[in-house]
Amino acid sequence: MPQKRYRPRRSSPSCARPTSCSGEGKKVPEVTKALGIHEVTYYRWRREYGGMSLSQARRLKELERENARLRQAISDLTLDKLILKEAARGNF
Repeated sequence: MPQKRYRPRRSSPSCARPTSCSGEGKKVPEVTKALGIHEVTYYRWRREYGGMSLSQARRLKELERENARLRQAISDLTLDKLILKEAARGNF
């Protein structure tokens, strides 16, 4: 079965901050059950988005997608360059 993919909007930054959850007097298992996520997911979100606002988390994900796209473009261009070098040498 495929795993669920949660989005930054699903992981509210207020829930990722330990002070907000402890300030309300709720324990982590109660918070995760209310959000419908696993405790490991909660701690991963807290580590990744702990001090960020929602807009910052969205921006981070946007930059990660752009970075992946640029890496793919670089790898494609590198492959094209190697093919052209080999063709120029006459080894085809």
